[in-house]
Amino acid sequence: MLRRFSRAFAALAIATLPLVSPSVASAQTRIAVVDVQTAVMQTEDGIRAQATLKKLFDKSQRDLDAKQEELQRARDDIERQARVLSREALARRTEDWQRRMVELQTLFVDYNKQLQKKQGELTGPILKKMLGIINRLAKKNGYDVIIDRSATPYARQDLDLTEQVVQMYNTGGGAADAPAEGGGDKPAEGGGDKPAAPAAPAPSP
Repeated sequence: MLRRFSRAFAALAIATLPLVSPSVASAQTRIAVVDVQTAVMQTEDGIRAQATLKKLFDKSQRDLDAKQEELQRARDDIERQARVLSREALARRTEDWQRRMVELQTLFVDYNKQLQKKQGELTGPILKKMLGIINRLAKKNGYDVIIDRSATPYARQDLDLTEQVVQMYNTGGGAADAPAEGGGDKPAEGGGDKPAAPAAPAPSP
């Protein structure tokens, strides 16, 4: 459920890991790639973080759906009574409906901010540890440059260390201190989904 926010992983990794230009690359330069986003999400801590975020997402979505259904019923009721209500009464009910609609839209924005904040709290420490593992792996094995795979259009499969760094993380490369909030042993579904924005049309006076 982290597709939208996971773009931040690639950006941070690109800023943290050195990039190589054609003028630098040479026969003696050891280069490897790591899909940082995939690596973070495939760690045991990343999977738990996704499960936690999915629970929060689902709860927020249910709340928004329920409130939007209430607004739809109110809208239908206003339209049914439009011919029997006085002009003043219709205006009051329409104004109240519009106010509630604005409140729902504000709630939608607030929920998304909360999800983004929780995303950072859960995945930030994982990413930090992952980059530390990549750095240690580069020094240990004599790599001159390790590039985030998202930053290069092509890399040979044998240069990809993603599975190796995930294994290192899960077997003690910093996983003990990573956030373990929430339960579940499967990654969250739905990528970077966020609660669907309320979009009910305003009733016509």
